[in-house]
Amino acid sequence: MALNVLPGQSYPLGATLYAIGVNFCLYSKHATGVDLLLFASENILEPSHVITLDPSRNRTSFYWHVFVPGLKAGQVYAYRVHGPFDPAHGHRFDGHKVLLDPYARVIIGDDLYDRKAAIAPGDNCATALKGVVVDSRSYDWEGDRPLQIPYASSVIYEMHVGGFTQHPSSGLPEEKRGTFAGVIDKIPYLQSLGVTAVELLPIHQFDPQDVQPGLVNYWGYSTLGFFAPHRAYSSRKDPLGPVTEFRDMVKALHRAGIEVILDVVFNHSAEGNHQGPTLSFKGIDNSTYYLLESNPAYYANYSGCGNTLKANHAVVGRLILDSLRYWVAQMHVDGFRFDLASVLSRDMAGNPLEDPPILWSIESDPVLAGTKLIAEAWDAAGLYQVGSFIGDRFAEWNGPFRDHVRQFVKGDPGTIPNLAARLLGSPDIFPQPNREPNRSIHFVTCHDGFTLNDLVSYNHKHNEANHELNRDGSDANYSWNCGVEGPSQDPAVEHLRQRQIKNFLTLLFVAQGTPMLLMGDEVRRSQMGNNNAYCQNSPLSWFDWTAVDREQSLLRFTQGLIHTIQTLKVFRLEHLLRVTASWHPEPHIVWHGTRLGHPNWSYHSHTLAFTLRYPVAQEQLHIMLNANWEAQVFELPSLEPQERWHRLVDTALSPPQDFCYPQESPAVEGSLYPVSPRSSVVLIGQATP
Repeated sequence: MALNVLPGQSYPLGATLYAIGVNFCLYSKHATGVDLLLFASENILEPSHVITLDPSRNRTSFYWHVFVPGLKAGQVYAYRVHGPFDPAHGHRFDGHKVLLDPYARVIIGDDLYDRKAAIAPGDNCATALKGVVVDSRSYDWEGDRPLQIPYASSVIYEMHVGGFTQHPSSGLPEEKRGTFAGVIDKIPYLQSLGVTAVELLPIHQFDPQDVQPGLVNYWGYSTLGFFAPHRAYSSRKDPLGPVTEFRDMVKALHRAGIEVILDVVFNHSAEGNHQGPTLSFKGIDNSTYYLLESNPAYYANYSGCGNTLKANHAVVGRLILDSLRYWVAQMHVDGFRFDLASVLSRDMAGNPLEDPPILWSIESDPVLAGTKLIAEAWDAAGLYQVGSFIGDRFAEWNGPFRDHVRQFVKGDPGTIPNLAARLLGSPDIFPQPNREPNRSIHFVTCHDGFTLNDLVSYNHKHNEANHELNRDGSDANYSWNCGVEGPSQDPAVEHLRQRQIKNFLTLLFVAQGTPMLLMGDEVRRSQMGNNNAYCQNSPLSWFDWTAVDREQSLLRFTQGLIHTIQTLKVFRLEHLLRVTASWHPEPHIVWHGTRLGHPNWSYHSHTLAFTLRYPVAQEQLHIMLNANWEAQVFELPSLEPQERWHRLVDTALSPPQDFCYPQESPAVEGSLYPVSPRSSVVLIGQATP
């Protein structure tokens, strides 16, 4: 039965629901024809209606559009786009391929999806992914608003939605494991940990088949749709379930005082290189959406994943902005971490731009004005912009913090000057006047690399399970196995590893900046030495909840550190500490070595101490760091007659003495403190009762 359709309009892009029907709009400059496919339900493999758009009636400029009366939310749809298949000129149209709408809010068909069929010649309708029309106005947010927690008060927890609750030990029913609903059930754990934000590895619909045969793309850095929540992360099976369940999760996290930051991948898509599948952009208008080589048959690859989105093209930039606005306005997320963000600073020929339009548009967009914007300020082709990323609002992952802290704790020589700069908020890297130090995102570990347990348990990566002959993943881990490669039953080795983990955590949380903790590091989650588990959707990567009981002491230590930095004002400053040699009325830091006022910056030094003071808040701390293999005796600063130093942290002590809350902390006798080998000590000045 033919449908009576209307011309439609060129805005908004995507499928927009109105009271009397749906407007569909798609951009393609070089297409010669567009077919809109409508499916009776998600399980029907062939379209019930094919609406061929008339260029004279259904096209305005390069926007193809049509209005179909009577359609409702839940309508399944897709496109075929016709045009020249001429790779030599950048065109890869294929009218046989069923294509996803780049603006689809829900994507279905993942249970039948076949990536190979999207690569092979011929029709792939039965195994193609399809979009679903969504009514974004029907959800009851119950007054929810984004939290806008300052960086200075933030502690970020980087986690994988699937891996967080997928393990059978999560205690959840099977249908909830690895889902947004599963995260809701574990909010009390996140609250007890004390984190203020979860940074979710990609939750945009991604291609789990974009990986070598026999493996699964686990991390999700292979986006299929920039507006759709990943269907596999929903416990609900109805077509619109992922949108509702994601919103439920955001609302529940907000009620618990926890922000939601999305890891977004606008540097490339799941379509790969010239041998990859035709899923959406490639078949809609290849030369518009992708950076191409001088021979347009090939893709520029600044992402390391086969292709690079042409982010500074007006149409692609609009898609990026529309996606970000949607997730803020309609899904209430609190911020974004931009994967390989330096790709977004490249022009349409791939050259770095001094003032990239898309980044300035994101920076200045009023809808995004209250959100966190965090850049991974490098790309896979050598562009490195940590400390020089554009704008006033972007925070940056501080890669040097990770490396220099690892080198110090490992015991490498020549690390003290670098360590001091990292602890101070990296003013050598971020020299801009009045830059807030908390826009430096500090981390020792993240999804990409060793976990904290593996950092102290392996000298070398062990990525054999990835089927790449252990050639993938970084070789620059700055790790030390404490004497035994891998798991050990030796009590001395285990005790040293525990101490080293606590040293890392102490440095992470006493540094000036915004700390980020990797999921499971607080309970020694291990990937058995795999430092590139992008393809390991298995217990190797999942959070093992039995570790929460097994590692109660380390969990308590981590909780205590987080509580401390959230309680003390000196860790929530929005400006750099003043570096002085003595007391000063402003918040300040004084550097020491084992002797007061005599820091040892030499190449062979392995010790550093510093005093933090915030006079107005009546806060003062003294931190002593010893990465030496021998004990060192440190001098302690003098206090007022009615005050004494009290021990908060000594990583050499057995639990529960390794961390003490201020009200329980024992007083320190004398003017000297012996710091054990490879240990960290944090003292707080308090009035004597």
